[in-house]
Amino acid sequence: MRDKKSRRDRLYSKTEALQDTEKEGDAVDVFTKDAGRELTLTLRGELDHHGARDVMQRMELALDAALPLRLVLDFSGVSFMDSSGIAVVMRAQKRMRALGGSAVLRQVPPQAKRVFDTAGIFRIVPLEEGEKSDEGQSK
Repeated sequence: MRDKKSRRDRLYSKTEALQDTEKEGDAVDVFTKDAGRELTLTLRGELDHHGARDVMQRMELALDAALPLRLVLDFSGVSFMDSSGIAVVMRAQKRMRALGGSAVLRQVPPQAKRVFDTAGIFRIVPLEEGEKSDEGQSK
């Protein structure tokens, strides 16, 4: 009985530590919307190297669960982005190619757009212009 309790306590401690780490470094919120074979990930917050790591983990989980043919990365809520955002987009593109699908970017704010333009990202992953984000409308 004692062995089970100590194992459970260790698991609880690891879970608590993970949650505390997520709270401290969680700079970006990720909202998912699965519509048929299209998955939309709406990002909100500051996308720096800490946030990018979290976004990539959440994106991997969402892609594994939905197995979409089309991934839309909606940047409408991104208030700041450094070059780590490039890694997020490239990971998305690589995963979607592996799934036989495609990725697009939507609602990229001017500051993030400059980062993507400088890196030539729009030659690899297209920018979908003129679309409205669903996330901001439903509250």
